Amino acid sequence: MRIVVQRIRNGQVTVEDDVTGTIRDGLLCLVGVTHEDTEEDAKYLAQKVVHLRIFEDEEGKMNRSLLDQGGALLSVSQFTLYGDCRKGRRPNMMQAAPQAVAEPIWEAFNQAVEAEGVHVEVGRFGAMMDVTFTNVGPVTFIVESKN
Repeated sequence: MRIVVQRIRNGQVTVEDDVTGTIRDGLLCLVGVTHEDTEEDAKYLAQKVVHLRIFEDEEGKMNRSLLDQGGALLSVSQFTLYGDCRKGRRPNMMQAAPQAVAEPIWEAFNQAVEAEGVHVEVGRFGAMMDVTFTNVGPVTFIVESKN
């Protein structure tokens, strides 16, 4: 499982003119799932993300977590995180899990974040989404459940 974590001032997901999720001051997580990922991977990364110290404290050091900040999380499924661009010009998506595997794991990630006490807003799995956000810093990290 692979997640691009971005510290944002605001973020919104729209699907066909329908706003499916919107937050202020928190994290945007673009979530990719591969074939061998499990709910344990989702739980591990949920804990990792909410405790990741990437918000500034009073001294301007990244020393505070999403939980410390009281921020929200905007979760967007993104199979292209497992696109392999090493050969040719068309990314190979074979490492991305199919919807039947990926969607329940993405949902498990969202539920595990909520269980940590963080408000979660979401995109729509498998939909063509417009994702708008303001990255603060910019601060962007990639976290993975496997080495």
